[in-house]
Amino acid sequence: MAVIETHGLTYTYPGATKPSISDVSLKVEKGEFVLITGPSGCGKTTLCRTFNGLIPQFYQGEIKGDIEVAGLDAAKHPTYEMAKSVGLVFQNPENQLFALSVEKDVAFGLENLGYDRQEIRKRVDWALNLTDIYDLRERSPHEMSGGQQQRVAIAAVLAMQPEIIVLDEPTSFLDPLSAEKIFEVIHDLNKHLGLTVVLVEHRLDLTAKYAGHIVIMDQGRVRFDGETRSILSNEETRLMGVGIPKATLLYELLQKEGAKLSKDTPLSSDELADIVKEATGR
Repeated sequence: MAVIETHGLTYTYPGATKPSISDVSLKVEKGEFVLITGPSGCGKTTLCRTFNGLIPQFYQGEIKGDIEVAGLDAAKHPTYEMAKSVGLVFQNPENQLFALSVEKDVAFGLENLGYDRQEIRKRVDWALNLTDIYDLRERSPHEMSGGQQQRVAIAAVLAMQPEIIVLDEPTSFLDPLSAEKIFEVIHDLNKHLGLTVVLVEHRLDLTAKYAGHIVIMDQGRVRFDGETRSILSNEETRLMGVGIPKATLLYELLQKEGAKLSKDTPLSSDELADIVKEATGR
């Protein structure tokens, strides 16, 4: 069952001369882990803002087409209603942090939805531990590093336990090891709790292995939409300048050199290592 579905979705920011996204039609099934990528300025962030109603409820502008998220018309329902089903982690964490302490920021959404004190405490502690910032709970978010602020923003959304979580480059301030830990947490929530994940990310070396479904955008349009391994092994994808995982590129190079490897294209170094071990018997 689709939890996000768009048909001919087109949006133009106020004062802009051309649409930021144009004729976007896609479908995200319940429980999927979807990766959205593409060159900078291709419309990824704009598309994410339509999923929870920020566009057009907050950003105004002109919107055409249809968008349904969690059974609701996202273009017409107020953002506070959409927030119950869709959690959005912004690219810049400072845009969604405002409280005097980390735990107050993480608890804010739950308090506004009227959860009792015991449930709020339970969820806040759970989210802080998942993102490895429990020891920072009394710190002011505005005195923390960019990476720590990103963890707070992610924790605040996770605490709400929405049906869908949309993350717009959520680890852009983190080093690869810290980013890997965050992606593992998100992957576990997707796998074990059935959380639908929509992730916008450039670093495909870290993220491609988690996504069964990938959407590649360019100049406001969806250029490729489908199964991750198939699309990332497509020559046309590479010509677009998408950052194909290094393991995928090396696998294809080995095949061209005559190596007899399995047909499953690897998306990570671990998968490539397993393929090579199988081929060499080592």
